[in-house]
Amino acid sequence: MSIIIKPIVTEKMNQIGEKFNRVGFQVVPSANKLEIKQAVEALYNVTVVSVNTSNVKGKLKSRYTKGGVINGRSSSYKKAVVTLKDGDTIDFYSNI
Repeated sequence: MSIIIKPIVTEKMNQIGEKFNRVGFQVVPSANKLEIKQAVEALYNVTVVSVNTSNVKGKLKSRYTKGGVINGRSSSYKKAVVTLKDGDTIDFYSNI
């Protein structure tokens, strides 16, 4: 079972990455910081300085349909922000 589900590639994470050399990942909710660090180092061949984690709660969503209002919630997930050593980078667009 892989610890890392997918990278978080958003405008805000790109700004943080350029300024502080950090990368965001969506990870398995049961993963701890040591497991995340080992998984990133093994998968991308970089040196991880630190790992910060947070549990992101899903947002409430509603839409209006012919049958009435449908309410729901997007999925909750765990986010890990990984700080890389100076000089190390991860290029997510190299396989395109």
